[in-house]
Amino acid sequence: MLKRAFDIIVSASALIVLSPVLLIIALAIKLNSPGPILYGAKRVGRGGEPLKIYKFRSMVVDADKRGPGVTVSGDPRVTPIGRILRRTKLDEFPQLLNVLKGEMSFVGPRPEDPRYVAMYTPEQRAVLNVAPGITSLASLRYRHEESMLSGDDWEKQYINEVMPAKLAIDMEYARHPSLWGDIVIMFHTFLALFE
Repeated sequence: MLKRAFDIIVSASALIVLSPVLLIIALAIKLNSPGPILYGAKRVGRGGEPLKIYKFRSMVVDADKRGPGVTVSGDPRVTPIGRILRRTKLDEFPQLLNVLKGEMSFVGPRPEDPRYVAMYTPEQRAVLNVAPGITSLASLRYRHEESMLSGDDWEKQYINEVMPAKLAIDMEYARHPSLWGDIVIMFHTFLALFE
């Protein structure tokens, strides 16, 4: 209950404070490439329920139909402004709306593409017992995941190495969530924006 109240207060405040920045980003996207400003990515939420997370569009229209669910290094589907948004993680800001709606939390396992959730072991599905988050320890440790995934066997590398490592971190979080721990992760996420 305390975590939900925290999420509502902080997400609403952030949307108000960041509104000028969000407006500038929206304008840059519109001027940079044709298509909508926001993108609704299909993910899996708490309890395995389908979830549409909001992002600033950083790829060409219909990118999800033109390639894999994971973005790799040098992906040609990413727009020029999208490269900046993805590198700085500004493309994630619209997920504040998901948090405000109660579909996500600030901190929790990042919501995954259904194609990859289908590969989870029964033990790994424990990450679905908590609300997905905008940030997590796993997303901090794998902040530059796109640059790690390159070459012809990038998906095999993701499935066999990156995904299990991230899930191990997220499973530990799901076992021991705490508001204080969330605040620490949010602080480190804020610092990472300036790296």
